[in-house]
Formats: sequence, C-alpha cells, structure tokens
Amino acid sequence: MTNAEDHGRRLYEALRSGTTIPPLIAADPSLTIDDAYAISLAFLARRQADGEKVVGKKIGVTSKAVQDMLGVHQPDFGFLTDAMDTGSRIDIAANRLIHPRAEAEIAFLLAKPLNGPGVTEADVLDATHSIAPCFEIVDSRIDDWKIAIVDTVADNASCGVFVLGEARADPRDFDLPNLKVTVTKNGAPLSEGLGSAVQGSPLTAVAWLANTLGQHGVSLDAGDIILSGSLVPLEPARPGDRFVMELHGVGTCAANFT
Repeated sequence: MTNAEDHGRRLYEALRSGTTIPPLIAADPSLTIDDAYAISLAFLARRQADGEKVVGKKIGVTSKAVQDMLGVHQPDFGFLTDAMDTGSRIDIAANRLIHPRAEAEIAFLLAKPLNGPGVTEADVLDATHSIAPCFEIVDSRIDDWKIAIVDTVADNASCGVFVLGEARADPRDFDLPNLKVTVTKNGAPLSEGLGSAVQGSPLTAVAWLANTLGQHGVSLDAGDIILSGSLVPLEPARPGDRFVMELHGVGTCAANFT
C-alpha cells in the first residue's frame, strides 16, 4: 500500500466512523499538493468501491472570509458524490457529520465539459446550462479543523454534504460578480455576500477549478454540479437549526438539520 493509499484509507475510515485523525501534514511534513491530490483520489476510490458515483466537483476556500476563518490562504478542490446530496433534511448523526458548518454558494450545472488547462471565464459561461442556489455543508475529518492546504485537499476539500435548491436560472441573465445572497438562521438574518467574494467572480473560480483539475487529468464533465465557493462566512450547524438562503433573482434553498 502506498502512502497515498494509506492516508486515503485513514480518511475513509474517519468518514465512515464520524471521527477525526491528526493533521496529515503533522505526521508527514514533506507532503505536497500533488501528494494531497493523490490521497484525495485514493479516498474517493474507496467511496466509489462502496457504490458512490461522482456527480460533480467543488472549489473551496475561495473567499477571504473563509480563508481567514480556516487559516488556509489558497483555494482547494474536491469531488461530489450522489451520497453527499442529502436533499433539504440533513441528519447529522446518520451522515456521520462531526463539526458541520453551512455555507451559501452558487452551483453551476454544466451542459458541456470543461477540460483544462486554458479554460476561460467565457468558456465556463458557454458550458453552463444553469445556476442554482446551494448550501454546502463542510466538515473535516482532521482534528479540531487544524488544517493546512494539504490536509483539506486530501480530505476532499473538507466537504460533508450538499443541498441543491430547486430554482434554476440562466447565468447569462445576471451580472454574476454582483449577484447577491442573503442567509437566515432559525429565522434571523445571518449573513450576506456577493458573487465577487469568490475570486472576483464565480466564473473565475470555476475556470480555476477546471484548469487546476486539468493538470491532474480530471475534467469537469457535462451534467456535473460545480460548487463555486462560499459567498459568506461558514456558520456552525447543530440539530434543530434551519438555514435559508436567497440567491436574489434566482431562488431559495433551505437546509434543515436534525
């Protein structure tokens, strides 16, 4: 078993048991981003062996608010599987979530593939069928969220589950950097943000994702759901919490925690 396979196994076992492990970089300071990507693929392979299917990809740690909160100052990336799509009800215990945090995002639904390198914002727009409001529920299999970029990339970009709202809209109808989201928690105003929070534009973020994954031989595929990064700070979630986001002009998405 290679080091990547061993680290991937440890993360997989933590995922299935709802437990955490020490930071990978602490045990092996020589780990690089390329190593982390190999670990992420080994982690994913074990989930696929369980029958999970990849339905999309995600970019994370794109906004300054999230970078400052986590102490990670460059974007990361991961995979979405069908088992991570929970609908609007999120059973924290059943999903073995450890310290879930909700973040409001713009999801891109692709009609055409994007193969980096060389993908531009115009290419992303051309490939996108529609956008939708989305909550990503991030979680970490690393002790106490003490993550470096290598840890979060290896740990599938700290992704837990996601909720895709029913609304769909043509992204060509919007000034995406100025597309606004507002979020409530248990009926009270929580946060708001703009599309510009993610690398200046969500189109830029998705292009970065396509080009970064392309360096590793992975494409964004037709039919993929692409999460473009949080527009607001992450917010801890506990049983009984209800989050609602409004992506103005597009629609709403709700996440109910049980």
